[in-house]
Parts: sequence; structure tokens; C-alpha cells
Amino acid sequence: MAEASALSWLIGNELREHRDRARKKGTEAAKVIGCTSGKISQIEAGLYRQRPDEVAMLLGFYGADRADIDRVVALAGQDDESTWWGAWTDVVPDWFRTFVGLERLASTEFTYEPIVLPALLQTEAYATAVTAFSRRVRPDRGDRVVHFRMERQRRLSEVERPLVLHAIIEESTLHRPVGGDDTMRGQLEHLLELDRRSNVDIQVIRTGVGVHSASTGPFVLLGFDNFRDAVYVELQEGALNVQDPAQVRSYSMSAKNLREAALSRRESRSLITSRLRDL
Repeated sequence: MAEASALSWLIGNELREHRDRARKKGTEAAKVIGCTSGKISQIEAGLYRQRPDEVAMLLGFYGADRADIDRVVALAGQDDESTWWGAWTDVVPDWFRTFVGLERLASTEFTYEPIVLPALLQTEAYATAVTAFSRRVRPDRGDRVVHFRMERQRRLSEVERPLVLHAIIEESTLHRPVGGDDTMRGQLEHLLELDRRSNVDIQVIRTGVGVHSASTGPFVLLGFDNFRDAVYVELQEGALNVQDPAQVRSYSMSAKNLREAALSRRESRSLITSRLRDL
């Protein structure tokens, strides 16, 4: 089956939302561009690159505002950089490809991780230790997986358009011995270095907080300049990319509650520094 690039997935969601809002059937939309209802389903799933002229015709039929039509048509006609991971196809599973494409297109990212530190914050040594225990990674591809993770982190240091990252981590991750003391020292020092950047905000939730709004597990909330927010939730055998407004709103509330439950940025930095001294 064809794969959805992140850009095509976002455009497809826009088209489906406008069709649903206009209360039009897929068969009706198909007549507008002279295709089958099956093709409309594929267009909305982003299973191939949408043509700007077809996007314009469909949105016009759905009664979309001229500003929305112009915006989505322009996006359909731009170069698709969301498949940047092509050189890493051998280590990027199918279920992860849409997300890493979305991450490249995003302007902001909120991430919550309860067990280990988020991938965008990991040092190479820490990532190597975490990967070694992952049943999802073949032993002979561990180095490639780590290098790919380091490549993802380049978004944080881009000069023109760096990713704005807000990470919430659990206090327990600062104490969990990943890779030994030397690895943890390097990792904690790296966290403090990253936290000095204006586009990176790290907050720690103390263990004493107890149960909180994200007790169901980790998630990532992505924000875009030209699209609605999206949520990524990893599963035991795969992942979900979600852009349903109600579901995204629920995760946005969880993110807000997590920020309020966590230590402030200054307090979090002090806690990480204290833990570093103890090693």
C-alpha cells in the first residue's frame, strides 16, 4: 500500500474536514474532479500527492473561504520536504514515517515522556544505551537508529526556523541509570545546555505530584504555521497520528495541566543541577 507523506496527510485532513463541514458525500466530490469515490478516499488519506487544481476545485465545491483555498492550494504546490528521512528508510518503520515528516514541518513541539528522556533531548551515548534495550531495533541497526535520532535533533539548532520545543519529563528519568554514571552525567549536562536556548523549555514533574492528567502515557503535540495542531501517540505495535479537533483539544488540555503541575523552568534547572552533583 502507498504511504502518506506528512504534507499529503495534512492536506488530506483539510479536505476531509471541509467536505464533512459541507456535508458532501465522497461520490459527490468525485464528480467534481471526474474520478471515483475511492480516489477521494485516497486523496483524503494522503496516499498520493494531491494536485493543486483538484484541491482548488474540491475546496470551491465545499464552499471554503477564498483564504483557505489559496492557502491549501499553495501548500499542495510546494516542494514536499516531509520525506527527508528517505536516506534512513532501512531504520525508519512505516508507522513512524508520517510523524518524522510532520515533525520536520512543525513550528512547535510539546512532548511528554514518563520513562526515558525525549528523543530530541538525548545525547548520543544515552540514545545508544536506550536503543540497546529496544526490541524494536535490530542489533545490527542500532548505530543507524541513533544517528537518525541525532539528525532529527538538528531542527533545534536551525538558524532560520528552529523548532520550538517544550518538554515535560518525570523526576524519575533523572535517576533511572541509563548507560551508567558517565552517560548520565553527560546527559544531564546536555539538558542544562539545551535549556539555555531560547527555543527549548524543559520542565520536570516531581514524583510527589502523584497521578496527573497524562498518566495514560507519553504523547507529542505538534503545532504548524499553516495547519491545525496534530497529536502523535506511540503504541506497543505502531503509532497514531491524530488531527481530530476534539481529540487534539483533549491533549492540549493535558499539556496545559502538565505545565502547571511541573516545576518552573528555573526550579527544573535547579533540580537537574542538584542531581548532576549527586552523580
